[in-house]
Amino acid sequence: MSIPETGNAPLWVQTLTVTTADQTHALGAALAEVLRAGDLLVLTGELGAGKTTFTQGLGEGLGVREGIISPTFVLVRIHPNLPGGPRPGGPDLVHVDAYRLGSASEIDDIDLENTLDSAVTVVEWGRDRVEHLTESRLEVELHRQLGGAAPGHLHAGGDSTGPGSAAPGSEAPVLDFESEDDDEPRTIIIRGFGPRWAEQPVLAAEGIS
Repeated sequence: MSIPETGNAPLWVQTLTVTTADQTHALGAALAEVLRAGDLLVLTGELGAGKTTFTQGLGEGLGVREGIISPTFVLVRIHPNLPGGPRPGGPDLVHVDAYRLGSASEIDDIDLENTLDSAVTVVEWGRDRVEHLTESRLEVELHRQLGGAAPGHLHAGGDSTGPGSAAPGSEAPVLDFESEDDDEPRTIIIRGFGPRWAEQPVLAAEGIS
């Protein structure tokens, strides 16, 4: 059952700067500490911005099975919680790539509602596609400061129009923190929507400003 959008304005916005892949990973792990089953994250960022690295940090913090990669060629990957991990009995991680999905109705076709209440769901390129699934969400934007699209230069669907982007339907690989730009600064913007995120979480990760 669809839940109507309660408003387009975020309750709060937090802007952070990271300079390495390790810091991006650490930020994801720190955010995972405040996540619980039913949480939805909408992840946006041009190629190489660090989306996969951030999601790998989330997975580590949630204590799910390793092997998180970009789901570009598989729409949905489910990473189950590990009994021997840091959060035994915690939620699974559902990792979705909505880049090739053109509308909210196509999101409905992959039945995310079946796992939404029992997992943390991360949807890359999910803006304007998944807001109807739940009344609360976190939107996370990652931006490269050298090349790519600068903050605010994403079109309404949340897709980058900057250099390095691939057209929907193309087979270009998703790049993420290549070795030559590992120390390139990234700006990460987190926005909280809905009653679940009425209060801004405190994210403690070393070296992140």
